[in-house]
Amino acid sequence: MKVCITSQGDTLQSGVDPRFGRCSWFIMVDPDSMDFEAVKNPMGESAGGAGIQAGQMMADKDVDVVLTGNVGPNAFQTLKAAKIILVTGVSGSVEEALEMYKKGKFQTTENPTVESHAGMKGEV
Repeated sequence: MKVCITSQGDTLQSGVDPRFGRCSWFIMVDPDSMDFEAVKNPMGESAGGAGIQAGQMMADKDVDVVLTGNVGPNAFQTLKAAKIILVTGVSGSVEEALEMYKKGKFQTTENPTVESHAGMKGEV
């Protein structure tokens, strides 16, 4: 299993970024071994389509679960089409978020949580 947490930095101690498509980093973690890969988000500053491109990146990286603060409608649809489990409302550090997920403390998100383009210019 591979879990991706949106992050403000490149370590497990970094804070969860509340944005999905425009987050600063994606931290992809194997929750059993805690091995992780930090990937700088190339879509963070794009003019448009960041959520769709980020969702496609998750599918390309074989991510099973995404933990984030919020997700817009385009990213939501992309993740849903790829059968990726989505959890929103996540905060704290990346490591704390992963531990909460492993303990079953989160519920799957069934709808977008923000409007399109909500993450532009750092807005949430």
